[in-house]
Amino acid sequence: MTINFEQDQQDAMKKTENIQSLADQVEMLEGLHKRIEASETNIKDLKKEYQRISGEVIPTMMSEMGLAELKLQDGSHLKVSTTYRATITEANKETAFNWLRDNGLGDIIKNEILVSFGRNEDIKAATYAELAKGQGFQPTQKMKVEPMTLKALVRERIEAGQEMPTEIFGVFSENKTTIKRNK
Repeated sequence: MTINFEQDQQDAMKKTENIQSLADQVEMLEGLHKRIEASETNIKDLKKEYQRISGEVIPTMMSEMGLAELKLQDGSHLKVSTTYRATITEANKETAFNWLRDNGLGDIIKNEILVSFGRNEDIKAATYAELAKGQGFQPTQKMKVEPMTLKALVRERIEAGQEMPTEIFGVFSENKTTIKRNK
């Protein structure tokens, strides 16, 4: 076996160059990661300030001036609208459903019963569909109100000046300023 010192030296130098190149790429990757984090923080801050001006500053100023809408000099249209969000928490579910039923709104409550069968139980499933609980299976019952239905109900009732218990339904409203530009 022959030892080639020159070849060994060249191989060692290539490995050193590759390691340095790898280290350079790792350093570049870390730098990009830091820049991305800084940009994301900046975007969060910009969005927060945008929300503050859109949802608080402009609506307050327009309200103080007695304006609902405004046409700007460039022909753009400025409008403040209120959006509503609502959610029924597990803790408030029974109270919320009772309130809906008591106020003639029970038809928006969806009542689902689910029965699960194992493999190769198609015949039992068909029998159960005809006999329901007669076969000894325990169905799972789930009652819910679709989120968009609840949101629409809350908006309609609040805007019509009708009662809507905000705590039970976790009602949240926010103002939003929109600017429609001329095309």
